[in-house]
Amino acid sequence: MTGDPATGTAVRHNGPMRIAVAADHAGFPLKGPILAWLEENGHQGVDMGTHDETPVDYPDVIAPAARAVAAGECDLGIVLGGSGTGEQIVANKIPGIRCVEATEPVTARLGREHNDANVLSMGARIVGTALALGCVEAFVKGEFQGGRHAQRVRKIAELERLDATER
Repeated sequence: MTGDPATGTAVRHNGPMRIAVAADHAGFPLKGPILAWLEENGHQGVDMGTHDETPVDYPDVIAPAARAVAAGECDLGIVLGGSGTGEQIVANKIPGIRCVEATEPVTARLGREHNDANVLSMGARIVGTALALGCVEAFVKGEFQGGRHAQRVRKIAELERLDATER
């Protein structure tokens, strides 16, 4: 379930989701296991690159994945790098994206429940495969709680609109 920031109402995802997955060269080792987990759990992982460990600049692969989520082409996104921090920063530059960086499942779940996060960022140099999959499960299964949290998400969306009109 995700929320509609304009109304603060929850929007439930019925059935499988399309989830954009993107990684730079450092995050590449986590991408395969995450795509496999998504498929095993009935979701469609959309591989947004990179496709090997050849060095790339992470904005080049992360921004398209975040844009796919913002445009509604994918329901959620997962972005991977060495630490996850740069990837989170890039994703959060895309209007409509609320990206949570997580190193354990509780943060991933709370990002969905309280912030209506629609992208998860993780670092392959920080979390191992088992912990990353735990974060993915918590994120994908998490549901936006709405209520008092909806007002905060609306305020975030309003900041994006105000900043866009000031440019």
